[in-house]
Amino acid sequence: MTGDPAGYRERFFSAGDGVPLYFRDYAAAGTHALPDLPAVLCLPGLARNSKDFDGLARHLAARGYRIIVPDYRGRGRSGRCSDWRDYAPARIVEDIRHLLDVAGLHRIVAIGTSLGGAVAMALGAMVPSRLAGAVLNDIGPDVAGDSGGDSGGDSGGESGAILRYVGRDNPMSDWESAIAWLQGLMPDLSFTNVAQWREFAEATFVPGTDGRLHLDWDPAIALPFAKGGDSGGTGGYDLWALYRSLKPFPLLVVRGGVSRILSEPTFRRMTGEHPLCLSLTLSGVGHAPALTEPPCLEAIDALLSAVRTQRE
Repeated sequence: MTGDPAGYRERFFSAGDGVPLYFRDYAAAGTHALPDLPAVLCLPGLARNSKDFDGLARHLAARGYRIIVPDYRGRGRSGRCSDWRDYAPARIVEDIRHLLDVAGLHRIVAIGTSLGGAVAMALGAMVPSRLAGAVLNDIGPDVAGDSGGDSGGDSGGESGAILRYVGRDNPMSDWESAIAWLQGLMPDLSFTNVAQWREFAEATFVPGTDGRLHLDWDPAIALPFAKGGDSGGTGGYDLWALYRSLKPFPLLVVRGGVSRILSEPTFRRMTGEHPLCLSLTLSGVGHAPALTEPPCLEAIDALLSAVRTQRE
């Protein structure tokens, strides 16, 4: 465990199968700390890592929350697996359940982007006594135009495009090239200046020993989702059933207005089926919102307020 003046500790633990796993632990800030608040568990997308949530984590830590953000196996600073089957969704869910114990998280609000949202739904079914609320960021039980996507399925459509770029390294010679590649790949993100794109690039690439920048994940993480079957894809989970497990808890569903992952009909069905659901659509934004956009920060603050009210 190491300290960091930026406001978080870097921590490691071992998964059940021995894979070393990394997470950031953001402490509640100073005199604002409120011990009765739930912790916030931030869950990244398919190939993403803990860096994505730094802005949101700082925002919430200043409001008295403890924030835990993992790197899934095969991503960021967590260990890689020799067998691609060990990247299956069920393994990720089990790692997160283990993390709850390691970090002492007994009451949480889960904030999940894309695949992380599917993991948050699974927590509603598997550890409901620990869940206090959830945020699903641009993900639902159905993926637009596919039978899968970040949450599983075949290799066609939008999910197929995601799996194709996730499934192979794409070395870059410098940060300008990395930024240009990301802008071409994801032109509908909400970033408005070079500094934001640079931060996103630094959360996506890592310098290699060859002097080039490499994607900060093992390309084999795509294989369970591309191949589907019992060892991958949705892992046999009924995602609508998992979604319904969130009904007892305050929920916020965020959708990018031009998302090709969370469709408008699925979004409407989700908000209609949940009795405690807040919702937000970011006009002109694709997959996935960064959650640091001012409307997102306001909506997440409102969700956390609803969690506090429900407990009172």
